[in-house]
Amino acid sequence: MSHFAAVVGVPGDPILGLLDAYRADPNPAKLDLGVGVYKDASGLTPIPRAVKLAERRLVDGETTKTYIGGHGAPEFGERLQQLVLGADSTLLRDGLAGATQTPGGTGALRLAGEFIARNLPGRGIWLSDPTWPIHEPLFAACGLRVEHYPYVGADNRLDVDAMLDALQRVPAGDVVLLHACCHNPTGFDLAPRDWKRVLEVVKARELLPLLDFAYQGFGDGLVEDAWAVRLFAAELPELLITSSCSKNFGLYRERTGALLLRAESSAKLADVRSQLALLARGLWSTPPSHGAAVVAEILGDAELRALWSAELDDMRRRVANLRSGLVEALRPHGLTERFAHVAQQRGMFSYTGLTAAQVARLRDEFSVYLVGSGRASVAGMSEERLDYLAGAIARVCE
Repeated sequence: MSHFAAVVGVPGDPILGLLDAYRADPNPAKLDLGVGVYKDASGLTPIPRAVKLAERRLVDGETTKTYIGGHGAPEFGERLQQLVLGADSTLLRDGLAGATQTPGGTGALRLAGEFIARNLPGRGIWLSDPTWPIHEPLFAACGLRVEHYPYVGADNRLDVDAMLDALQRVPAGDVVLLHACCHNPTGFDLAPRDWKRVLEVVKARELLPLLDFAYQGFGDGLVEDAWAVRLFAAELPELLITSSCSKNFGLYRERTGALLLRAESSAKLADVRSQLALLARGLWSTPPSHGAAVVAEILGDAELRALWSAELDDMRRRVANLRSGLVEALRPHGLTERFAHVAQQRGMFSYTGLTAAQVARLRDEFSVYLVGSGRASVAGMSEERLDYLAGAIARVCE
């Protein structure tokens, strides 16, 4: 008897598969614009100096490896909430918000999905079209009904009116996932006036927002990127926020994140947090400690925090310069206007507008790797290679 005889293989992750193809490509001119990690000018995903300094302190001062509890390290949760909601947040002062530490932002999303499925039965969750590819299978695995609202139109432009029109028809009580900043995969973000319009629909339809906040600091700044999160937290009695420290702290493989919760009373906050701890116990028992300890150390020390903030500013500026640099490099090819949106987008990704056939040609003829949808990881570009990339794009656009 073979216990595994009926088990069949499934396709691998398309983005990670793209990385395998890139690594196997012998072309020295190859470019990886597929995997969503920050890279510096040398193509390395660096460890921020603030992180290294914090780690040294922790190694010298750590006295135990015991568990840190179902909600994670308290100092991590407290300081991350201040980063997201503001140090002067009345919600924190009044005990209306809490944080549950998770293995990365993905863990926070899974915990949110399990909470919705177990405690808010019958609720569907609405995702932007397009959205991060993991969103749909993750929430479907929780047993949730997954629906979509339009976000980018056929002209590869943000379509706020279509988004609002769809949200106005969402069943009352359903959950709507909103990218707080640096929309993945498109790079198109809502303007403040658009966020206010979305908020009014959320209120009118009595929807529960889940704000996915994976890129704080990569759009316009730490405070600026939190604007929509803080607006919703101030205006709504209930809110879920998933926060990730992967990108802004460079802690990708340390899996550091949290599910933040805003409740209408401290008593209800305690009720919901008890459910989150119960769910987390069955998912990962207790979260990993190291990354959270690093974040808490940095956010709790004025010198380390200033250094980290400056390093994050440098990363954000570099990505913005790559965006504008690519658009400028396309000028001799007469494509500046066609790709002007690349410089207007925010964050690590760009919905370029390239077709699947053009993406395939970029890979096969020029060893430029990006996702078939045309999404490019801007942080994978190189200042020295922008002319090469622009020339390759021009050829496939002929």
